[in-house]
Amino acid sequence: MPSPELKTIVDMFTTMDPLGGGSVEAIRAGMSQAPPYPKPDDITWEPVDAGGVPAEWTTPADLEPGRTIVYYHGGGYAIGGIEAHHGLCSNLARACRARVLNVGYRLAPEHPHPAALEDALTAYRFALSEGCDPAKLAVGGDSAGGGLTLATLLALRDAGDPLPAAGLCLSPWVDMTMSDAAIDAVEGQDPMLSRSVLELFRDAYMGEQDRKVPTASPLFGRLEGLPPLLIQVGSAEVLVGEGQDFANRARAAGVDVTLEVWEDMIHVWQTFADMLPEGREAIADIGKYVAARL
Repeated sequence: MPSPELKTIVDMFTTMDPLGGGSVEAIRAGMSQAPPYPKPDDITWEPVDAGGVPAEWTTPADLEPGRTIVYYHGGGYAIGGIEAHHGLCSNLARACRARVLNVGYRLAPEHPHPAALEDALTAYRFALSEGCDPAKLAVGGDSAGGGLTLATLLALRDAGDPLPAAGLCLSPWVDMTMSDAAIDAVEGQDPMLSRSVLELFRDAYMGEQDRKVPTASPLFGRLEGLPPLLIQVGSAEVLVGEGQDFANRARAAGVDVTLEVWEDMIHVWQTFADMLPEGREAIADIGKYVAARL
């Protein structure tokens, strides 16, 4: 049974409807009104130029030396950024005992596909240039950032770059065709996302480009040779089917995939870990996975 806190969050976001502005500009304006995340005493935030890409090192007091996560925020490739992910990156850094590179990649529609992927690759290669050992490195992201994580892994493999030890995908968006039946079947249960919002973000990022190109829709890519993957999805989120489909295709390609389907959870429920016990539990699972893989 879901916690009472989940109902509180669902009711709050149903009332607020933060993604219901009807345009990228309106959604950005609404999101800008959110109060800043209070800095934890056991975390440091250090801005850094990651090869020309703005980023921030998020470092916990209890750090496993050398353990690193390169993290790509969600937001449909059009909203969000470093400050909006202070909370999630801080909680991940603490649970994983890892230094997290919170990457502020360029956003659409000002910078359409493949700008986000270019910045994601640059930030990953920056981490390697700083001496990060791929064997103690993971890449991860939520929502669009989860899809960007997988697109980055495909691009790194094809370019012959050293691959990280693991990929971490929280409610990943992996299919720009949006053909999965769960989008409509689950709509109404998830106050965070809907088909119309996904279409708004998709059109901002892709324009008239091919919706199936793997650099934006990794579901349609060649998946052989990817590192081990952790995929977390909620049963009440519109992207649950995409996460399951990707896991099945990756397994068929020989990839080591750990798929967690969390009952009743909404899109990127891990973001609410400071309020939601299931969010804390999911992040603790990520910490255990990272400790075992890195």
